Parts: sequence; C-alpha cells; structure tokens
Amino acid sequence: MNLSEKINNIQKTLPAGVRLVAVSKYHPASLIQEAYDAGQRIFGESHVQELVAKHDALPKDIEWHFIGHLQTNKVKYIAPFVSLIHAVDSERLLIEINKQAKRSGRTIPILLQVHVAKETTKFGFTPDELLNFMENGDWRQYTNIRFSGIMCMATNTEDEALIASEFEQAKTLFHRIKEKYFSDSDTFNECSWGMSGDYPIAIEHGSTLIRIGSMIFGERTY
Repeated sequence: MNLSEKINNIQKTLPAGVRLVAVSKYHPASLIQEAYDAGQRIFGESHVQELVAKHDALPKDIEWHFIGHLQTNKVKYIAPFVSLIHAVDSERLLIEINKQAKRSGRTIPILLQVHVAKETTKFGFTPDELLNFMENGDWRQYTNIRFSGIMCMATNTEDEALIASEFEQAKTLFHRIKEKYFSDSDTFNECSWGMSGDYPIAIEHGSTLIRIGSMIFGERTY
C-alpha cells in the first residue's frame, strides 16, 4: 500500500470535525512531499531544528504543528510560522511563547497539556493544576496567545479501558474549562489525543486532532 492509500484509508475512518496530524518527525522531506501531494496538509514535528529545516524546504501552505516537549530557548525559531503548539506544559513556556509571538507580530494558537496518564515520564499540568491555573486568571495577560484547547497522551498500555478512561478524563476537563472560560468563544475547540495505536478510542472520547505517524510513514528511522 502506497503512502497516498494509507492517508486516504485513515481519512475515511475520521468523522466530521476530526483532523489528521501526520507525524512526520524523523522522516525525510521527500516523504512529507509525497504525503502533501496526496492531499495531506497538517504535519507534526517534535524537534525544532528539524521542523525549521523542513519548513524552509517544503510548500508554504503546510500547517506545521509542534507536538513535542518544547524548550523555552527554542520557541523563537518556530514562532514566526508554527500553526499550533500542542504540548504547552508550564506557565514559563507560555510567557516565552507570548513574548516571541509578539516579536513576530503574531498570535500563536496553543494547547494546554494535561497529564492524565499513569506514567510519571509524561509532561503536563495535572488536572487540578490546570484548573487552578485557569482559575488564577493570569493566562488572560498573554494577548499574543490563542488558547485553543487541550492535549494529552494516554498511558502506553494495551488496557483499552484505562486508555478510554484517561481520554474521557481529558474530555471532561476540556468541557469544564470551555464552559467556564470560553463559552462565548469558538476558538477554544481542539482536543488533541490519540495516536496510531489508540486513535479510534480517542475519537470516541472527543478528540478533534489525532496524531498518526507509523501508520502513514512506517517505523521511524532515528
């Protein structure tokens, strides 16, 4: 099955309102171009240097999403063009994104990362930390950031009931925040969860952005 067929097969399974982020990290620009030629426009990268190089080399109407753990000292390199930053996990990072967005004359959309998994290695606000952060209200000062939703990663397990419960926890948190702080806004509307192994479960539990790499590009070459 060629790359175009793989993308089309995934797209056919997606209900209205769910978009595919093709996770292209570690894959060459030539493969991304092939996916682009097949109609894919949203690509996810998690290393700043790699993202900048690909942005420079590939068509300018690509919507680049940064999906990895972003270091504050790297924000300036992607601020001029990034379409969405998925994994904002601290106020320190928000401050830097706002600063670099202002410097670039942009408003950058971001997702707040919530930690719902059982693994301590994953980043993000705990649900309570995120609710406290929203209640505090300091986020309103970041005028060059568009708060667009939340992101999470499920526990790396074959226990589908656990995965479903974690996605449902994130979905409940999303709706709670939306109703309290963004009820009159249509920009807080994204739920980013689900990858190659669990995206059907993610869709059942509210995901609007699924991040799929290996099902499209094959296993990564590091």
